[in-house]
Amino acid sequence: MPDFFDERRPHNGWTYADYRTHWQEQKEAPLDDPSPDERKMHHYLNYNWERQAHVHDRYTPSDELRAAMDALDSPQLWMVLTEPWCGDSAFLLPIIAEAAAQSDQVTLRILPRDENLDIMDQYLTGGGRSIPKLVAFSEEGEEQFTWGPRPEAARERFEALRAEHDDKMAAIEGLIEHYEGGGWREADAELANVFRTTQPAETG
Repeated sequence: MPDFFDERRPHNGWTYADYRTHWQEQKEAPLDDPSPDERKMHHYLNYNWERQAHVHDRYTPSDELRAAMDALDSPQLWMVLTEPWCGDSAFLLPIIAEAAAQSDQVTLRILPRDENLDIMDQYLTGGGRSIPKLVAFSEEGEEQFTWGPRPEAARERFEALRAEHDDKMAAIEGLIEHYEGGGWREADAELANVFRTTQPAETG
């Protein structure tokens, strides 16, 4: 069991509703004489709010994902490390939240990455603190699976864009276009497969 699990830090994370409430408060807070970085952050918070709302409006969990969630037969705690300024998370966290809502066995908790870097550093991707990162635990704190920070097709798309553009922001804009074109739907199939393949095989 990881020390942070024994300390119940994931258990005390935000619910998804609390996360969205905190996000909304952040984006609606008045900016008094903001710095350029603060203006940029406020821009991301607002645009990402629109993006996550777009996903929620258009997404219905697939039959495959519903079946995989129905097959869960023991409680799991899903810890997601993320931040509302993250473009990937704006498109993908709603899929994770909708998946969690399909099963009474799942408790979803959100931990702000920047306030939990010691945990984040245990789940690096290519040496980076990439988010969103989903980690599922049993009640006893045994790690069941991890997923993130993005679907395989999005990862490949971003790598191709990085090879094509010297400017990282141009690559990020291309990745956002990938998601806006429906690329976020790829997360449904990947998560369904993860849930299905990490369940213990039936015996008897």
